Amino acid sequence: MPGLTYHLKPRGLCRGAALTLVFASVLATAAATGSLPREDGAGTDIEARAVSSTVAPVDREEIADAVADAEADGKSGKDAAEEVVSRSGDRWGAVYDEREYEEFEQALDGSYTGVGISARRSARGEVTVTGVRTGGPAERAGVRKGDLLRTVDGRPVEKRPVAEVVALLRGDRTKAVEGSSVVLGLSRGGHSWATTLRRARLSTDPVSVRRLGRAPSSAVLIKVAAFTKGTGTAVRDAVDEAPGDAGILLDLRANAGGLVSEAVTASSAFLDGGLVATYDVHGEQHALYAEPGGDTGRPVVVLVDGGTMSAAELLTGALQDRGRAVTVGSRTFGKGSVQLPSKLPGGSVAELTVGQYRTPAGRTVEGSGITPDVGAGPEAQQRGETVLSGLGGGS
Repeated sequence: MPGLTYHLKPRGLCRGAALTLVFASVLATAAATGSLPREDGAGTDIEARAVSSTVAPVDREEIADAVADAEADGKSGKDAAEEVVSRSGDRWGAVYDEREYEEFEQALDGSYTGVGISARRSARGEVTVTGVRTGGPAERAGVRKGDLLRTVDGRPVEKRPVAEVVALLRGDRTKAVEGSSVVLGLSRGGHSWATTLRRARLSTDPVSVRRLGRAPSSAVLIKVAAFTKGTGTAVRDAVDEAPGDAGILLDLRANAGGLVSEAVTASSAFLDGGLVATYDVHGEQHALYAEPGGDTGRPVVVLVDGGTMSAAELLTGALQDRGRAVTVGSRTFGKGSVQLPSKLPGGSVAELTVGQYRTPAGRTVEGSGITPDVGAGPEAQQRGETVLSGLGGGS
């Protein structure tokens, strides 16, 4: 389908939370080139997205007028735009400045500026390094998994939300760029030290693949943490390379949003063409279709949970409605509204909700999510492997 690429993403990808997702390599979702309209006006060659919301009773012109009036009075145009969006009732509407929007676009393109560590905050408030990017600034400086992050540029991070910690690491408040420095205070065992790193442009690894056993027919686990650029092809390649008798366990848990085109490409790995989803924009109906030639015989189980959002739900709904996969886990989040970004005077970007998408069977994901065929909690992978084995997909 020629036209613009659009995205399905949760509100959590905006600003601080977006940083968390990129930082933890959890950006995720779905794929297809659509043909969404562009707003009229100069400098609007940007992409449409989809997030969770009701259709906003506000349009670009109203926001642009507010921005122009604010700037004429010497006030912040972005602040004025955010106020209009807030009053509109579009609870998932968003306004980005130029740098925020550029960073988000780069994240969807599979890259981000940072030091190459992922982390989590413990119940005690400590920030622990959970992963170190091979070849990244942190690894070169000797940072290891399990180290405790104490300070960033002298600011204590204990008990701070992870999003704030990531913002400090990336230097968002100072608009830091690739090559800028950041000082980390760390501890390991009884030893504490500080190290200066230089931020670098890093790429994400959104797809991981592994066999679940040593037998020739052992199932293949495909974990999709992010539907960024190239993810759909990576999923298709993983399916193509799986042994002929092996089933697929497709893990979409904690899959939080990304490129629609990539999710549709991923669906094409399991479908021989046909409908993936429909969506409406200002009342006009559109459809997304899988490419023909996918593997329709291999058993498939999809793992989902409350962190499965947006385009990941689009993919899940397509495989479930088409009878192509058994879904296992807990009910998905329930985000599925189309949003169209438009450039505002001064360079900021406003994203406003314009419609919703539906699964092939006509189900609306917005607000309700997708209920899996087999319920499961923390044991979802084990349950999924059992189901897959029962389908003849190995174990």
